[in-house]
Amino acid sequence: MIEVKIINESNNDTPALATKGSAGVDVRAFIPSPIMLKPLERKLIPTGLKVEIPLGYEIQIRPRSGLAYKNGITVLNSPGTIDSDYRGEIGILLINLSSESFEIISGERIAQMVLAKHELPHFVKQNTLESSERGEGGFGSTGKK
Repeated sequence: MIEVKIINESNNDTPALATKGSAGVDVRAFIPSPIMLKPLERKLIPTGLKVEIPLGYEIQIRPRSGLAYKNGITVLNSPGTIDSDYRGEIGILLINLSSESFEIISGERIAQMVLAKHELPHFVKQNTLESSERGEGGFGSTGKK
């Protein structure tokens, strides 16, 4: 288990794994009054949380499946990345993809945080790249079979 230091400035419980097999933790809104999210509207929702993530890791912000399925509310830049050197408050960028307005209240579970290990890349500038079977074929270039 990897230690992630967290400051919780909200009145919500500090995020914790719900079960032994959970990959992520629920994140709750921390807002002074309800926020109405209109259809196709996006808003940054405060959480009152700040973290210190070990180097070589990130926290990914992901939608909650129930909120997405039942209400059409999702994380706009999914998955959002929180870098290991960020120390500010975590904000969740939500969007309403339904045709009805949705009210967000303080304490509501609005997203998930998942700790993910990643490699630290070192990009080496080149003039050419090795060829591949796909080459420069982009979106849809591999076709349907």
